[in-house]
Amino acid sequence: MLVAPSMLSADFGNMERDVKAIEKWGADIVHCDVMDGVYVPNITFGMPMVKALKANSNLTIDAHLMITLPEKYVGAFCDAGADIVTFHPDASKNVQGAIDTIKSKGKKCGLVVNADRPFSIVEPYLSKIDMLVVMTVQAGFGGQKFMPDRLDIVRMGAAERKDKGYRYLIEVDGGVCEDNASQIKAAGADVVVAGSAVFKSQNPELTIKKLHK
Repeated sequence: MLVAPSMLSADFGNMERDVKAIEKWGADIVHCDVMDGVYVPNITFGMPMVKALKANSNLTIDAHLMITLPEKYVGAFCDAGADIVTFHPDASKNVQGAIDTIKSKGKKCGLVVNADRPFSIVEPYLSKIDMLVVMTVQAGFGGQKFMPDRLDIVRMGAAERKDKGYRYLIEVDGGVCEDNASQIKAAGADVVVAGSAVFKSQNPELTIKKLHK
C-alpha cells in the first residue's frame, strides 16, 4: 500500500523539517488535513500551508478538505499546489461543480465518506473520481481509535470498482497503525493515511516500511 503521513500529527513549529523527513523515511504522499471549525469542530490550516509544504517536498500533496462549501475553495487549493483534492460531499451544495473545478485545474479529485455516513453519498460520482477516501474515525481530530466496521465501506468501494471497471484508488484515513494495516489492505485499500503511527514512532522509517506491505 501507499503511505500518506498526515501533517496534522507533525510538529507545527517545524513543518519544513517534518515534510522533508517523511520523504526521507519513504512516504509516498503528504496528507494535509484542512479543517474550518464549522464542518468539523477543529481548525488547522489552509492554502498558505499547502503552498509551503509543496515548496519543500517532491511528494504528491493530498489536501483533505473537511470544510463547509468546499466548492468555494477547491480551486484555490489546486492553485496552492495540491495534486489531489478530496472533500466531503455532505458538506457541499454543488458536488459536481467542485469535481469539475478540480478537474479543470488538471488535478485529481476524491470524495470522502465520513465515519457516520453511508456509502450511498458517493455512489453517483464514482465514475468521476480518482480517489475514494473512507474515514475509519470521525473526521476532525487526530489520534482517534480505529473503527474496523467501517472497512465494510472499503469493501463496497472495491466491489464497485471491480464490477464497473472504475479506476479510483481507495484510501483509508483514521487510526491506521501497523496492527491493522493487513486487514485494511485485505479489504481493498490502496493507500493508508497514518499520522500518529508515523510521527510518534520510535522508528518512522521502519513503520512506513511495514505499512507499505
